[in-house]
Amino acid sequence: MIRLPVFLLLVARAVAAHAEIIVTDDTGATVRLAAPATRIVSLAPHITEALFAAGAGERIVGTVEYSDYPDAAKAIRRVGGYSKLDLEAVAALKPDLIIGWRSGNAGAHLEKLRSLGMPIYVTQPDRIEDIARSIEHYGRLAGSGAVADAVAQGFRARLAQLRARYGGRSPVRIFYQVWRSPLTTVSDKQIISDAIRLCGGKNVFGDLVGLAPNVSVEAVLASNPEAIVASGMGEERPEWLDDWRRWTQVTAVARGNLFFVPPSIIQRHTPRLLDGTERLCEHLETARKRR
Repeated sequence: MIRLPVFLLLVARAVAAHAEIIVTDDTGATVRLAAPATRIVSLAPHITEALFAAGAGERIVGTVEYSDYPDAAKAIRRVGGYSKLDLEAVAALKPDLIIGWRSGNAGAHLEKLRSLGMPIYVTQPDRIEDIARSIEHYGRLAGSGAVADAVAQGFRARLAQLRARYGGRSPVRIFYQVWRSPLTTVSDKQIISDAIRLCGGKNVFGDLVGLAPNVSVEAVLASNPEAIVASGMGEERPEWLDDWRRWTQVTAVARGNLFFVPPSIIQRHTPRLLDGTERLCEHLETARKRR
């Protein structure tokens, strides 16, 4: 005979196991799942990486090009690129959850998938701390909450340490270069600028409109940054970073403050962004020492 307290515990566990999952995404939309997702399609490389961090990697059945971290992500079926989705391929995977990227995926694509009755969670982490919340939500949606919550807690602790270490440093005016042609930077709305602020940097083009505005060489010269930081597309320092050496009147060039941070650790909204932030902070410390 089962004692009443034990019986009530078993009932509570059974109810919890079948409880509806309700999460609000970054657009304010409510996402409802009858049970944890087991067939997830990720529509951006950083989402794939964050899902693995949240303990839900084995539940991903489809993702997009350039989803290359961790190594296990490379074996997941592709459904096009984040900006050019193959909607038929997504639907064929019969996902019980799609996680999209507001500023990366076409809105029309997301609406089409939603019209087919597929649950969609849309993410847009514009601040570093948003990454922790995203991971927690992924854990809830995939039933890996214990893993996700631990990762989020560790992320917040490390973020607090970086802020305590670099938050009071003297400002360094920085030009952050995403690409050479067209010459592309980031505004203060982009998460990279949040990393710049954490390090005590001042984005010389922070007030521009859009997440990744184009600028001219003349505008960079006129802004006279104390440091130029480039990322590019690959893991190696881009050759075009040294193109700035011809402009010897720029403070960043005169002091040798031309720095590189690999894009995989500074341009993706994942726990590794703290690695890139720390690297950026170290570069700005070097710039301060060269004054």
